[in-house]
Amino acid sequence: MFVAECVERELRSESMAVDPRQVLAGVLTMTMFVMLGNMIKRDHFDATHPSVHNTNKASEHGLASVAKGADGPWKEDGLTLKPCWQKPVSEDADESQGYVTFSLTNGPEYHVSQIADAVVVARYLRATLVIPDIRGSQPGDKRNFEDVYDVENFIASLDGVVKVVKSQPAKVSARNLAVIKVPNRVTEEYIAENIETVFKTKGNIRLVTYFPSVNMKKNEEKTKTDSIACLAMFGTLEPQTEVREVVDSMIDRLKTVSKKSNGQFVAVDLRVDILEKKGCHKNGGSGSKSCYSPQEIALFLRKIGFEKDTTVYVTQTKWDSSLDALKDFFPKTYTKDSIMPMDKKDKFLSSDTSEFEKVIDYYICSESDVYVPAISGLFYANVAGKRIASGKTEILVPANIPTSSAASEEFISHYVSKKNHFAYSCFC
Repeated sequence: MFVAECVERELRSESMAVDPRQVLAGVLTMTMFVMLGNMIKRDHFDATHPSVHNTNKASEHGLASVAKGADGPWKEDGLTLKPCWQKPVSEDADESQGYVTFSLTNGPEYHVSQIADAVVVARYLRATLVIPDIRGSQPGDKRNFEDVYDVENFIASLDGVVKVVKSQPAKVSARNLAVIKVPNRVTEEYIAENIETVFKTKGNIRLVTYFPSVNMKKNEEKTKTDSIACLAMFGTLEPQTEVREVVDSMIDRLKTVSKKSNGQFVAVDLRVDILEKKGCHKNGGSGSKSCYSPQEIALFLRKIGFEKDTTVYVTQTKWDSSLDALKDFFPKTYTKDSIMPMDKKDKFLSSDTSEFEKVIDYYICSESDVYVPAISGLFYANVAGKRIASGKTEILVPANIPTSSAASEEFISHYVSKKNHFAYSCFC
């Protein structure tokens, strides 16, 4: 079908006579692409929980329905869920005089989890939480919380849950801060066994969250800390005003150039520096792919029905020649550099750290009509959580498709199809 369409467009492209040899060459070129797709083995991010599901079961999982009058794989958003956690109230016990400090690191997908762990620990210890700073990957890369996030919203959201102060009191020095490592999604049992005694002894602690695994799946049974974790993860972090305005302007630009698809666009998490890393290509020796190249993403999107005029946003900041393979299929492919307002580039793209770039990507991917994670990991997991909460469940996990076409419903993320994301513990 794809080959036939290409030949037809070729025949209609010019009014003059067409050389049959040109037509034949076009047919052979398209056929080679189809054969290449047939040769590639079909893999998924999660071999244990594959993305492929019976399309007849889509409605059972609450997936987005097909938009009326829409062509191809575009879907309407699902129902916006409501928070179903209860905001904890302050306990009668005397408040501790101690402080819990920490830093946000590695980007917004980590910030969400680091905030949640710090709030859970501070609440359990009845300690005062100090607003964190934000640190980049390089020594000396440091920003204030309010440079990126809305600090007043953060404090207000935690009112009655934990006491929050904007800065570390002068009396709390590095000498009386015990540094404690905590695993992501820390439990009350872990706090009682590994943190509480140190806190009582030292009076103040500094938390460092580590990630033994990318685990954003729903707990089999609700725990005492679920409500606090839900609030901290989904109800505290909002971008500060200028960041929000930049994100909105970029989304508006993407919608404006997407007139043929009713303003809808696809966001692909595709960063060249990650793709070039050796560990990107195989996942734990299982043989399943954890990353997909621009050409593989192009073939995937084309085979599940996205047309050539589809608007595609990629998280790569500036254009890289490797993206040409994607742009050949989808000419309306954009990076941050190509759609950000000119007067904002010096601040948000030319800064000493990539913090702004990561935050912008996080919110655009969370709010796009379709999200495709070309890279497996925590960014994918936490963007999926935000999308689930807002009803934007069109999250398509890429795969190498051995046929010339496939239904997009077959590639819905298992976080959505199985409702096994932690967000489903928080929203209903």
